[in-house]
Amino acid sequence: MSQANHSDRRQFLKTGAIAAAGVAVPYYFSGANVQADELKNESANDRLIVGCIGTGSRWGAVGPNAMKLGDVAIVCDVDSNHAEQGRKRCEDANKQKGRERKVDVVEDYRKVLDRKDVDIVTIVTPDHWHSKIAIEAMKAGKDVYCEKPLTLTIDEGKKICKVAKETGRVFQVGTQQRSEMGQLFLKAIALINQGRIGDIQKVHVAIGGSPDSGPIPVAEVPKQLNWEMWLGQAPLVDYRFKGKGNGNSRCHYEFRWWYEYSGGKMTDWGAHHIDIAQWGLDQQNVGGPVSLEPIMVEFPTPFQDGMPTQDDRYNTATKFHVRAMYPGDIEVNIRDECNDLGFGNGILFEGTKGRFMVNRGKLAGAPVEELKDNPLPEDAIQKIYKGMTPAGGNAHMANFFECVKLRKDPISDVYSHHRAMTTCHLANIALRLDRTVKWDEESEQIVGDDDANRWLSREARKGYEVTA
Repeated sequence: MSQANHSDRRQFLKTGAIAAAGVAVPYYFSGANVQADELKNESANDRLIVGCIGTGSRWGAVGPNAMKLGDVAIVCDVDSNHAEQGRKRCEDANKQKGRERKVDVVEDYRKVLDRKDVDIVTIVTPDHWHSKIAIEAMKAGKDVYCEKPLTLTIDEGKKICKVAKETGRVFQVGTQQRSEMGQLFLKAIALINQGRIGDIQKVHVAIGGSPDSGPIPVAEVPKQLNWEMWLGQAPLVDYRFKGKGNGNSRCHYEFRWWYEYSGGKMTDWGAHHIDIAQWGLDQQNVGGPVSLEPIMVEFPTPFQDGMPTQDDRYNTATKFHVRAMYPGDIEVNIRDECNDLGFGNGILFEGTKGRFMVNRGKLAGAPVEELKDNPLPEDAIQKIYKGMTPAGGNAHMANFFECVKLRKDPISDVYSHHRAMTTCHLANIALRLDRTVKWDEESEQIVGDDDANRWLSREARKGYEVTA
């Protein structure tokens, strides 16, 4: 591609030329149509160039979805095995599309951000790296698709929102329930918006509990892994591993079960289900919980002053129950499971006129059965999906790419996600400190508890600070 062609495309993205010219462009495609279009008539100069930061297990879903819509030029991972697997997968995809594009491999994400030809970055790293890379990507002029949960702390969410506003970059968070999963969650929101269960009084959210590893011994760092850089802003500690294959470790997929790098199931699945719960309560743009009370919690290790007393095993909560109160005396119960209510994962909305449950495989309850005789309006989904119509198995990524072209906020923008993650982080603070926290949404501060307020941010290791 010539520099002139690339500059033309970037200028087009910057100015939103399609929307400004009033050209009729479909807001959405099905996955099948996207693939057909790219094979038939899409010029290589029209396709967005993608840089992939993080190519581990979760990227196995995110990366191929991005490849259907754009061309990957560079991949990055601190594990050279992951990076090489990513390179091969991207080059194979390019060949299948008739494009012999070479894919570069780097270890340092900043080399991806330095590339002038890269329009979009996907960020599929451990959670504690999300905010720093995302902020620097936006400042470098890139549009961003970042896996959930977006943040490690509430302060990081505030910084991301600030930079997103300042730069005007398009940013999609990987909460695919807002687009896919058979549109079950979208139909749930539509049911609520149509008043099918009346005024919501109570919500039950079941998100699962973290596993317990038992002691994990110190082990030799794998030769393909830059352990110091993987740790990033987190404290410099020994690498730990036991078992075979993936096993139990402080690294890769198992980072989710260490508060140093993530928030356990509270942020892993809470980023999905609490997001939907607050959407149903119309608390995704304003509002939020006013208090969060820990009812029950079990950790794999004893805690003192909110910190685990052992460093050789997983430490995120295995069982928990937090009662969050919202304006209007609405009660949201966040639990590891709701088997007493008949489900182990999902969301149960209770209103003055009825109730229903939704998860990734089911939307059930009397209001759902009544849809046979009283269906939702034809435009019900479009109204809650920002005027667009999701379709196909790649709907969430397609929504992002289309919004990049139109310079619009996608369905999972950073502002609504920051509010969902604020609730997740506050719930974890309440569990770890074992006391109720009261939240002031306007000031984004915990009320009357200076010690708890210190948990709104975390000190980063020198050289890895997250700055806005």
